[in-house]
Amino acid sequence: MITVGILTVSDKGAKGEREDLSSRAIRESLSALDARIANYEIVADERELVANRLVSWADEEAMDVILTTGGTGLTPRDVTPEATLSVVDRVVPGFAEAMRAESLKKTPMAMLSRAVVGTRGRCLIINLPGSPKAARECLEVILPALPHALETLKGEAGDCAGHA
Repeated sequence: MITVGILTVSDKGAKGEREDLSSRAIRESLSALDARIANYEIVADERELVANRLVSWADEEAMDVILTTGGTGLTPRDVTPEATLSVVDRVVPGFAEAMRAESLKKTPMAMLSRAVVGTRGRCLIINLPGSPKAARECLEVILPALPHALETLKGEAGDCAGHA
């Protein structure tokens, strides 16, 4: 079973001024996997707050994957990628590249996404868009590779040739 944390990054969501529809879309998308939501929280667009939560969930709660939603655009308050980059050990660009490439087929606005993906210890941290539709579409792209990525990260994967 994959343990998952969902971190919604939204000033309005943290204040209770906006319903968090993205986390619902993420939960629905994850139903295709053997996954358990181990933690969920909405935080304001504050770099240190986001970074601290990522570190806590990866290190102390030993989550397999943390999915962030929101804060990946171009507004001055969008700091999720910077917070993520400040705590990851390694960047895994293929996931973000695949999400953007597929999203570009639907909208040219996809090229505005600054989402990043990286590892912290044995945890994979994935930035998803704040839009429920975009979060769902991006997850659809990466879900087929996610179990093998997590097995590899944990040192449990066998030969990659069998995953063609």
